[in-house]
Amino acid sequence: MEKLPNKHLDVDLIAFDLDDTLLTKDLTISPKTIAALRKAAEKGIYVVLASGRAGDGILPFVRELDIAGKEAGRFVIAFNGAEVFDMHKRISIYKRQVEQEIIDFVYDEGKKRGIPSQVYDSSTIYASEDNKWTRRDAELCGLKLQIVPDFKNFVRKMACPKMLVPADPEKVQVFQGFLCEKLGSKADIFISKPFFLEIMPPDCGKGQAVNWLAGELHVKNTMAFGDSMNDESMIRLATYGVAMTNGREEIKNQADFVTRFSNNEEGIADFLENWVL
Repeated sequence: MEKLPNKHLDVDLIAFDLDDTLLTKDLTISPKTIAALRKAAEKGIYVVLASGRAGDGILPFVRELDIAGKEAGRFVIAFNGAEVFDMHKRISIYKRQVEQEIIDFVYDEGKKRGIPSQVYDSSTIYASEDNKWTRRDAELCGLKLQIVPDFKNFVRKMACPKMLVPADPEKVQVFQGFLCEKLGSKADIFISKPFFLEIMPPDCGKGQAVNWLAGELHVKNTMAFGDSMNDESMIRLATYGVAMTNGREEIKNQADFVTRFSNNEEGIADFLENWVL
């Protein structure tokens, strides 16, 4: 069953996930999609990239869109909603962080299971040990990777917007169940990719960041595009939540609409051109 609009949609702000949503499988934005986002910005619609990546990992795509100089292109959401950047002022305007006791607990329990932990700042991944999934994260995000054997003491000097456990998918699923049972409402815990388990501050997600930014900008109608569980809150909380047709079934079921085409078939450009622009 198709989930498509039956009318033109008026929106003031659109948030876009990156991986498997705005980006194709080769981690680029297609020319047609770039043109659609530029047209949206020219119409005064805020275009906001919203990613689990750190700020430096988002900037290459901001440059590719070439809209950061416009009022409508000045904001990005990083770390799955834990941080909002104003690129005109070059400052973070909203920030949440994972409590130290949560980081210590996840690290200790992960170590018992032979699973590493990692945290981030805007340019670097700090990992307790090296493994293939940690290297995969660095490749995907375009960040530097630093191994810090004395992880717990190192992290105490930081304010960590998110924590990530990179491991084989089977271990990730089992560990997620354990952490959800033990930590309850003290943290938001979800799988962003089968091999990445993310630990965030409670009630902190892309959706909460989108709503906060919309409030600061005094805009009403928001739209969000996403494909996976780290997009769940913005699909749920946006005025119009749009799931990619290549997205997880849970996200497609929750969304108001589903694109006709995938991230590799310019699904976002098709949707915007037909029902927004």
